[in-house]
Amino acid sequence: MTDTRPTPRLRHGRASLAVSFFVQGAVFALLVTRIPALQDRYEVSDGLLPAFLAAVPILAGAGSVGTEHLVKRVRPGLVLRWAQPVVSVALLTAGSGTALWQLALALAVFGLSVGALDASMNMLGVTLQHAYGRSIMLGFHAAYSLGGIGGASLAWAGAHWDVSLPVLYAPLVATLVPVALFASRWYVDRAGEQEKDGKQESPEDEQASAAVSMKLLLPLCLVMSFAYIGDSTVSNWSAKYLEDVLHSSEQLATVPYNVYMVTALLGRTFGDLGVRRFGAVAVVRVGTLLAAGGFAVVAAAPEAWVGMLGFTLLGVGLCVLVPQTFAAAGRLFPGASDAAIARLNIFNYVGFLIGSPLVGALGGAWSYRGAMLVPMALVLATLWYARSFASTPARYGDGHERSRTVDVG
Repeated sequence: MTDTRPTPRLRHGRASLAVSFFVQGAVFALLVTRIPALQDRYEVSDGLLPAFLAAVPILAGAGSVGTEHLVKRVRPGLVLRWAQPVVSVALLTAGSGTALWQLALALAVFGLSVGALDASMNMLGVTLQHAYGRSIMLGFHAAYSLGGIGGASLAWAGAHWDVSLPVLYAPLVATLVPVALFASRWYVDRAGEQEKDGKQESPEDEQASAAVSMKLLLPLCLVMSFAYIGDSTVSNWSAKYLEDVLHSSEQLATVPYNVYMVTALLGRTFGDLGVRRFGAVAVVRVGTLLAAGGFAVVAAAPEAWVGMLGFTLLGVGLCVLVPQTFAAAGRLFPGASDAAIARLNIFNYVGFLIGSPLVGALGGAWSYRGAMLVPMALVLATLWYARSFASTPARYGDGHERSRTVDVG
């Protein structure tokens, strides 16, 4: 990328997309942190609950696949504009029903639409980063983390004061949906810029759109999966690990995930500065080492407060990997970034599907300390693929050179 001074249109597009990331972070947190309440409301058995939870990322993956084809006909900004309200309404429906089929239908709609939303949000983020000429992708994910903290805090308050799910969700959805729709007026995407400038897609762009090679994309797909295996380990097992393995109090066991989210927010807030100063490869390597070190500290921790230090390192380390993976896909396939991101986004859900059951199975069959070493090893493997984040042009076997231009301002 070349450094350019952002126009007012780009600045407005950046702010509006940050609002979208924030809203989605809040909505997703309001779902996952209130799963026990949903289970009680619908009397879902412990045996059936994993099937419901697994269905959401599976359908989200299908939604991401569908979005790859949809954006060939519809601008990503339009997909995001209408997927976001559907996700929010699905959350409200899940919290307001009474019959099991209503929960199943609401979660199915949530999964499909959240896949489209995640894919289109990151498509717009990569396009804006390219237009800005410097790293801004981590800032969008910082907005997502901030929304997640807000949503989790509201969910905690609702649980603390025994607020029913409809009463908790309805005013939030009534507020967040209009805010997101209003902000969507300023979305900026590649197709929108072409329409504004009166440009048509060139034959070279059409050829590039059909030439997303999974062989070239695979290293980034693996990194995405490793990062989300680590993330799902923290979100699903940190409380149990602190309480059962490190013998903390029940109250203290709720703290690690909050610490993880706060440190992730801080890391993403300042991470773009690190990318601009040192480059994406260096930031990814440092993040990988911090995350692997965090898992090592957690596995070896003699008591709860040392374990907390490990989860703090995990937040700082893991937070940079996912945004930089999306950004790297955009650089690797500059003429087909939307298709590349839609495919890459599938491995977000692959990581979630693998991470929690993997740690649970290893913890039950072996030990939870030993189980923490597995996501550590997988995250550490990111070092092997760190050059995939490089910003210099690279030649491939077909003799062609793909642009992987530097995102330094």
